[in-house]
Amino acid sequence: MKDIDKIKVVFITAFTAVHGWLGALAVPFYLLVFTNIIDYATGIYAAVCRGERVSSEIGFRGIAKKVCMWLLVLVDMIVDYIIISLSTTLHIELGFNHIVAIAVVFWLLANELISLLENIHDIGVDVPWLIKIVELIKEKTEETIDVESVGKQDGEKETLKE
Repeated sequence: MKDIDKIKVVFITAFTAVHGWLGALAVPFYLLVFTNIIDYATGIYAAVCRGERVSSEIGFRGIAKKVCMWLLVLVDMIVDYIIISLSTTLHIELGFNHIVAIAVVFWLLANELISLLENIHDIGVDVPWLIKIVELIKEKTEETIDVESVGKQDGEKETLKE
C-alpha cells in the first residue's frame, strides 16, 4: 500500500469514527470546525489589514480558543449523556439526544460567524446587513435556551468574569 493510500485510510477511518460518535451533532460540529478554520485565517489577514502585530503567541492563543470550543461541545455531550441516563433511569422518554450540545454548537457558530464577518469587514468588504442577521440568530438562540436564567434561583443574579 502506498503512503498516500495509508493516509487516506487513516483520514477516512478517523472521519467515520468521529461522525458515528457524534451522530446528529456531526454536521453542526463540522460546520463549527470549518468556521473556526476560516475565522482563524481571516483573523490573521484582518489583523494585517488593521496594522496589528501578528505573532505565533497570538496565533497560538487563537488556536487554543478554537480547541476550547470543541472541548466545550464535548462537555455538553457529557451533560446530554447524563440527562439521557437520568431520564432513562426515571423511565421518562425525552425523545431527543444532544439537545444541550446542539444548542451550544449553534451559539458558538453564531459567534464564529459574527467574528468572521467582522474580519471580512476589516479586510475591506462591507457586510453590515449580514452581521445583523447573524446577531439576530445568536440572540434567538440565547432566548430559546434562556441563557441568563440557567442555574439561577429566585431572581438571583450571576455574572461570568473573563
